[in-house]
Order: sequence, then structure tokens, then C-alpha cells
Amino acid sequence: MDSSKPVYTEDDLRQLEQRIDDLIDTVGLLKNENTNLRQQQDRLVTERSQLIEKTEKARSRVEAMISRLKSLELDS
Repeated sequence: MDSSKPVYTEDDLRQLEQRIDDLIDTVGLLKNENTNLRQQQDRLVTERSQLIEKTEKARSRVEAMISRLKSLELDS
């Protein structure tokens, strides 16, 4: 008789099954969270690009106004 083999009870197997079920649930939650975070990141990257573009347009307009003001000042 080989006494080195572990003996698992029905309770041990139920506990193991519960832990596996918990891990499966956790993996599902993490996948959903990951998907949501990737979507949020995509939205933020798009928003950042739009803000950069708006900032550049505003900068150009301000620079154009400054140039016009300087030219008006020189004409006076």
C-alpha cells in the first residue's frame, strides 16, 4: 500500500471547486474592467487629440491678433 498519496475528502473537493468558481468569476470581472478601461483610454486619447487641435487653433488666432495689433501700432 502506497501511503504517500494524498487523500482528498469530498469537502476538500468542494472547497477546491468553490475556489475555481471564484477565480472564474474574478477573471470575468477583470476582463470586463479591462474592456471598459481600454474604451475609456480610447475616448481620452481622442479627447486629448481634439484639445490639442483646439489649442493650436486658438494659438494661431491669438498670434494673428497680436500681429494685427502690432501692425496697427506701427501704422499709427
